[in-house]
Amino acid sequence: MILLLFSFLAKKTMSQRLVFLLIALLIHSIFLFEISSALKEGKTCVLNENCDAGLQCETCLANNNFRPRCSRTQPINPISKVKGLPFNKYSWLTTHNSFARLGAISKTGSVILAPTNQQDSVTSQLTNGVRGFMLDMYDFDNDIWLCHSFGGKCYNFTSFQPVVNVLREIQVFLEKNSDEVVTIIIEDYVNSPKGLTKVFNAAGLQKFMFPVTRMPKNGGDWPTLDDMIQQNQRLLVFTSDRSKEATEGIAYQWNYMVENQYGNGGLKEGECPNRAQSAAMSDKSKSLVLVNHFPDAPDLIVACKQNSAPLLESIKTCYQAAGQRWPNFIAVDFYKRSDGGGTPQAVDVSNANLICSCDNFAACQANGKCG
Repeated sequence: MILLLFSFLAKKTMSQRLVFLLIALLIHSIFLFEISSALKEGKTCVLNENCDAGLQCETCLANNNFRPRCSRTQPINPISKVKGLPFNKYSWLTTHNSFARLGAISKTGSVILAPTNQQDSVTSQLTNGVRGFMLDMYDFDNDIWLCHSFGGKCYNFTSFQPVVNVLREIQVFLEKNSDEVVTIIIEDYVNSPKGLTKVFNAAGLQKFMFPVTRMPKNGGDWPTLDDMIQQNQRLLVFTSDRSKEATEGIAYQWNYMVENQYGNGGLKEGECPNRAQSAAMSDKSKSLVLVNHFPDAPDLIVACKQNSAPLLESIKTCYQAAGQRWPNFIAVDFYKRSDGGGTPQAVDVSNANLICSCDNFAACQANGKCG
């Protein structure tokens, strides 16, 4: 490349060479200024450090976008806008298989051969505004572990870590942030007696748990976010095991929310079918709406495309299917991957409509109006 440049310049007059060098210096100066400044969303970047807070430098080859640019990783925190609405009037970024981190080594010491769904730790996810966590819990190695399974059984090479480790990350966050609310949605394969109760107690989370007795039935509004914060009942826990609501006081998920089909079945354009365990999406006797938007097999490369325009279309389709209700939880793989606004934008659009009846959450005011 350098030899070609010298050959090119050798054929030019002295004045032409000077003009060329001045232009090159100007372009170089602009480039240095850009990468030394905090760049806004959509700007060309080289490193994550070039981008403003809440952004990362991202290239989405799956969407034929070869230009690295600053893309969002954090939604606007709805608490910064208004706390006085019922909990079901907010939308929260939710990670599918939050524990299944790319590059993780099993706490058994084994290499993990199971699929991974996220790029960073639960602590990092919390920092980036994730407030909903989908956790698969199993009995394993005389404890309760976060795990994928083969034939319903965990192995060293499919087990990530004991549940209590991740729950303690959430406990630390709730202790440090007294106005934040977190939701855990458990895919529950725990058969040990009072197993969930024991592990939540061990993590120091019991004092934060929102009681089932306060959860509305028959489609009623939830307590306000402000009330939940004042009562310090800032952790909602749902389980897929119906029996746990009676035996351990942990809410059976589909008594309180509707949920669309997960995996490839939930990615079909223009469709939003309910998953088998859920009531119909249009059933308003359940106050909460969960929208899944991830494939059967997690794909880090394609996630940037799936988490962009198709995600926005998905939540709009499910809005209609759910009886014109915006999602309270938007669950994705690789939440940081996008081709621009990504999952944060989808959450912001939902919150803008829930809180202010518009699409621009940045313009949403505390009085519930856009302006």
